[in-house]
Amino acid sequence: MPASWRASHYVVAGALVVGGLAWATGVAWPWRRPLIASPIVVDAAYADLTATLGRRETLADVLARGGVTGRDYAGFLAAATSLPVRRLRPGLQFELRRLKTDSVARRVMVRLSPERRLIVARRESGAGWVETLEAIPWTITRLRVTGTIESSLYDALDKAMADSFLPSAERRQLAWAIADVYDWEVDFTRDLRPGDRFTVLLERLESSEGERRFGRILAARVDVARTPQYAFYFEDADAGVTGFYDERGRSLRRAFLRAPLQFRRVSSGFGSRYHPLLHTWRHHEGVDFAAPYGTPVRATADGIVTRVGREDGGYGNVIDVRHANGIRTRYGHLSAFARGLRTGERVEQGETIGYVGSTGLSTGPHLHYEFLVNGRPTNPRRKDMGAGAPVPKPLAALYAAARDEQRLQLEPKLPIAPAITAARD
Repeated sequence: MPASWRASHYVVAGALVVGGLAWATGVAWPWRRPLIASPIVVDAAYADLTATLGRRETLADVLARGGVTGRDYAGFLAAATSLPVRRLRPGLQFELRRLKTDSVARRVMVRLSPERRLIVARRESGAGWVETLEAIPWTITRLRVTGTIESSLYDALDKAMADSFLPSAERRQLAWAIADVYDWEVDFTRDLRPGDRFTVLLERLESSEGERRFGRILAARVDVARTPQYAFYFEDADAGVTGFYDERGRSLRRAFLRAPLQFRRVSSGFGSRYHPLLHTWRHHEGVDFAAPYGTPVRATADGIVTRVGREDGGYGNVIDVRHANGIRTRYGHLSAFARGLRTGERVEQGETIGYVGSTGLSTGPHLHYEFLVNGRPTNPRRKDMGAGAPVPKPLAALYAAARDEQRLQLEPKLPIAPAITAARD
């Protein structure tokens, strides 16, 4: 038998064997392979809704947008014991979460404060709700801010820092805080001139969610007519000492605040004036501070409330406070009084006692403020309000150490290149 014939048969036989193996294993037949489906990824099972409490709305109106009504709403109220339902302010935001396959919210989240978050969620069984309070951690960073005043302190701060450093509302809080530190040393509406500089050492708080807000002032320098005015914060809990002091340890606090409002603009000074409603010239026995309706009014010194209520004359809603040394202060045209304020109650300097309004003989919202000494009206803007207590002598060394540390961070030896720099620990 020819060799060529035998070789061809071996080739054919080998091909048949390989083909049989392929058929048996299914490699040659794709439709015989096991079917494998792509994994199903669920990435949007929930739908979130932000509901804002509007004016003249109640909590029930907000939750109704998430389908929480009737007995379900009653169950929510029973579980949400930490939610001050009767004291909710317009503008408060509620985060409502529901399944996309359902029209009723399964979770409600609301910020009670910058430090606390309340979550009210349905139980796994679906029957009833359960609340959880979460603490929001904030990290503290010391920063130094410098700026030059051209028109106002707030405008200078607004120019010195971006929204990414502090939001606009927080920059406003910082401006008010600086004004309060220098309440009797510097009148930021009158004393400053274009070109005056300021430097502030402050604490900024930042949450894990990226929110940033103003914490507190540690030290400051404001140049008034090219003369530096320093303020250093010092506290000793054991001795009950706390407040701002100058470089010599003298208190920046006075017995009376310069004004009963945080943001100040005098609209009518002490003395004779033409009354816009009575159309006669009469002696003006106080100072008028123009401010938006509802602006908080603070007690200018420690004292005891001797009158709080409606007055039949031109004051409208009025508060009288008695202080030491025969001094009395009066706050008129108020829209409302602080909650729970009553005659005989002791109030502290800076405590909110009422709110700006336009009651009585008033042409618009403003505060009428009087300063009476032994019953006689006195100009509060020219009265010597008395120096506050300095740093006690036993604490002088501790204060000097704290002051020097803050001053190194406030005015480092190296020049400040950017407007905002991180302070050294």
